[in-house]
Amino acid sequence: MSERIQNTLRDELEPRLKEMPKEPKAMPRNFFTLLLKGDFITENTAVRWLPFFVFLGGLAMFYITNRHFAERNIREIDKANKELKELRWEYMTTKAELMFLSKQTEVAARAEKIGLKESIEPPKKIVIQENEN
Repeated sequence: MSERIQNTLRDELEPRLKEMPKEPKAMPRNFFTLLLKGDFITENTAVRWLPFFVFLGGLAMFYITNRHFAERNIREIDKANKELKELRWEYMTTKAELMFLSKQTEVAARAEKIGLKESIEPPKKIVIQENEN
């Protein structure tokens, strides 16, 4: 019985559904559809999208500024690394020179120039006894 009612209702409603005109699907109202339709400039929507464009411009300026700061920091780091290498080479050169000049033969040669001679006899030990008073 219920099947018969369903069939009867279906038979009555199907012709009506076919006769109803289908409404065209409305286009969503976002920036891209407005831009593609060409209504973006003609309508008053340009003012509505202005805060978004200002935000995008600010974001772009922030990106550019951040990029400049990063590149400047990279240049400063490279400059500091070059200076560090240069100072390291200077340190190693000075250290090697000091090691060479502090050798016994170099010290003796420089002392001989000013009139000092290396002692040939070994040093003598002086011993003082405390009970001799």
